[in-house]
Amino acid sequence: MEILKVENLTKTYGKGDTKVVALDNISFSVEKGEFVAIVGASGSGKSTLLHLIGGVDKPDSGSIFIDGKNICDFDEDKLAIFRRRQVGLIYQFYNLIPILNVEENISLPLNLDNRKVDEEKLTDLINLLGLEKRRKHLPNELSGGQQQRVSIGRALITSPAIILADEPTGNLDTNSSDEIVSLLKKSNKDYKQTIIMITHNMEIAAAADRIIKIEDGHIRSM
Repeated sequence: MEILKVENLTKTYGKGDTKVVALDNISFSVEKGEFVAIVGASGSGKSTLLHLIGGVDKPDSGSIFIDGKNICDFDEDKLAIFRRRQVGLIYQFYNLIPILNVEENISLPLNLDNRKVDEEKLTDLINLLGLEKRRKHLPNELSGGQQQRVSIGRALITSPAIILADEPTGNLDTNSSDEIVSLLKKSNKDYKQTIIMITHNMEIAAAADRIIKIEDGHIRSM
């Protein structure tokens, strides 16, 4: 079953001599529960693609279907709600709230949406992340790897249709990177969570079920 379908997606920036074609009429799909890595050099278009799928930006043309809904047709209010409920985002630099502890940061998307926190699920998730002894710690009391685990928990807590990970190991040492990739694989397996991960590191990408290679705004292989 397809959870993501991208059709004829095009995105350009600038005009005239400064025009840059970031994505040039690309199409692909992702099955529910699949772990996909999107790889490419800097400027290849992979980050633009992630932003479009996440509803952070809009394409010039084309369609993006997530769980059967074309998010390109959504107005800003509907898109904001959809992002909050159906898209989990993991960034390179964590983006945790400094004054909130581990469990508060993980629960934040639910609280912002006025939804009740399932305490049993929260505890299970914290245990999965290996943060059971850090529940009440603030971000500045955690290592980089631990902070990234919290951001993974924040993305998982809403049971989104899709998780988008933007260079999730880019700010970590080798050991922490390996731990984060293992956690992503475990959440993919245990929760059947669909994950799309952007990376320039082929060793990291090898952990995924499938690799999509982007070059100069085109898909070269998938």
